Amino acid sequence: MDCSIIIASVIVLHLIVAEGRDEFSNNDVNCSSDEDTPLIVAAFEFGTAYSGYAFSVRGDKPTDIRASQDWTYGHRVPSKTATSVLLNPSKEFDSFGFEAEDKYLGLTEKEKHHGWLLFRRFRIILHNKKDLTRNTSIEDINGVSMPARTIFAMSIRYLRNHLLKRLEKEEPWVKESDIKYILTVPAIWKENAKQFMREAAVEAGIKTSNLILALEPEAASIWCQIATDEARTMLSKAGTQYMVIDLGGSFVDISVHEKQIDGSVKEIHKPSGGSFGGTQIDDNFLQWLTKLFGKSTMENFKSENMLTYINLLRDIEIKKKLMRPDNKSIAFYFGNRLLQLYKENEDIPIEEKAAALGLEHKLKLYSDKLTVDASVIKEWFDSPIRKMISHVKDILAEPNMKNVKIILLVGGLSESDIVYETMRENFQKPFTIIRPPEASLAILKGAVSIGHPPATIGCRIITYKRGLMNDFDKSINHFFLSFYLFLFYFILKFIFIFCLHIFYFRRH
Repeated sequence: MDCSIIIASVIVLHLIVAEGRDEFSNNDVNCSSDEDTPLIVAAFEFGTAYSGYAFSVRGDKPTDIRASQDWTYGHRVPSKTATSVLLNPSKEFDSFGFEAEDKYLGLTEKEKHHGWLLFRRFRIILHNKKDLTRNTSIEDINGVSMPARTIFAMSIRYLRNHLLKRLEKEEPWVKESDIKYILTVPAIWKENAKQFMREAAVEAGIKTSNLILALEPEAASIWCQIATDEARTMLSKAGTQYMVIDLGGSFVDISVHEKQIDGSVKEIHKPSGGSFGGTQIDDNFLQWLTKLFGKSTMENFKSENMLTYINLLRDIEIKKKLMRPDNKSIAFYFGNRLLQLYKENEDIPIEEKAAALGLEHKLKLYSDKLTVDASVIKEWFDSPIRKMISHVKDILAEPNMKNVKIILLVGGLSESDIVYETMRENFQKPFTIIRPPEASLAILKGAVSIGHPPATIGCRIITYKRGLMNDFDKSINHFFLSFYLFLFYFILKFIFIFCLHIFYFRRH
């Protein structure tokens, strides 16, 4: 009897400990599982600035991965669209991406935007919000709040529906049950943020059984080894250590891995990074414009010409990636209203203002555009790149990082030759810098590769254990935890008294 009580007590204690956990299980697994290979693998990358998807069909070549290519913006057809959601005055989903931004801007110019809600670059909340719960809210560009998970679910649902429509045209035989969905998440995120994305995906209509969360650095490293001979050769040996730098929209995420004997990867340094991604260059550009034209001029320009203002931001987003170190100058178009507003708000001629700022021979002003010397543009890059390099050097200076000699550059900003060449200058031999073709798609395409076993390269997937809890969940758990602890104390006390009685009667 006393043994059975003790065993029961141990079981109760185990349940208490398990109940108190609130985490994911990041299991080291080989991607070549024994499960049947799915007919279609589709990956979603939900970025701060841009989002998109990619997919492939069973039997396709490893490099034959189709990325979304019909997000029309101006004269370009990028592989990703803006992470923006537009709701109508009834707070119902209207549109996503560039389409959402353009529609809102059109409504603004016609003064018909009142009541409409535009959410932009809202993924950042999952990085910044320490007390993230299911009830967390986010604000649109005018400060109107909505439940965050609702907006995330709307976004994922749109990407899912966009994919399904494309598959209807290209692969009409496919049923959704044939699709394995991969949702990428940064390694630097806390576990509740990863669970938040999982729950948003399920709310968007993706079945849990068809959903995998994959860590972005590991997906990127897989694609580097598929797409480049250099990475495949250098990362082929077990024990090889390397760094993955994902230069995203707002953040730079840095991970360090070691290749294992079975082909999987082991994380050998805690994921880290900082707010020195591509949007920091955008901010430096806007600060520079504000110094030149004045705060009131820029505020009036933004409020009166929102469409032109957004297009100006899109222009710098594109040109910061296309600019080469040997470029002499770059032109930015802003229409003719900006100079008119400057003359209305400022007393000093713009030429004199430029000279006072030391820009006399570094820019040329026209009625509708501004040509800026390359040396000025490189200054916009200087601060975020310097911070990133300093952070990387700090990691590599640690004693247990001495064998890390390979650095993989992925993400949108890594496509900038200025960033790439600066990294090569700062990390010369014995370091090797590898940037795959279409580096902005490395995470998406690597994630698709994860879903097609047998994989030649191992990876980790994130499996659900527990996760995000709202305040109600926490209060319930705390109640039961207190109850079980009291019950456990009572049982131990009973066992102690029972044993004393047994001991007493045996002695007498």
